[in-house]
Amino acid sequence: MTSQRQHTPTFTVSLGLVDGVAVLRVGGELDLVAAPALREHLRAAARLPSQRVVVDLGDVTFCDSVGMSELVVALNNSQNSGGRLVLSGVRGSLERLLYRTGLHNLFERHATWQDAVRQVTADPP
Repeated sequence: MTSQRQHTPTFTVSLGLVDGVAVLRVGGELDLVAAPALREHLRAAARLPSQRVVVDLGDVTFCDSVGMSELVVALNNSQNSGGRLVLSGVRGSLERLLYRTGLHNLFERHATWQDAVRQVTADPP
């Protein structure tokens, strides 16, 4: 008898405030199942007074087109409301996805969320 363990994709997202900047830490698989949770956190971050958001993707292991779409929608909403949304920790397959889709030119990116917060707070609103 062979036992197969079900693989349950994991997704984590948390929202914190650092120097007045909303920092979303995202991890695991960013896909169709995870998209609603990310969307809600992005909306919550956008409602904060500063409207400055850093999305740290350093712990993302997979991102599909639905996950990427959520980031593009959040970027457009941020720009339309006078806010700012930047990414951090983009590397590996996620970085390749940004380049393959041509989205690498849309997003401001930083190596770490700390670098992103420093840059966002240094620039005038």
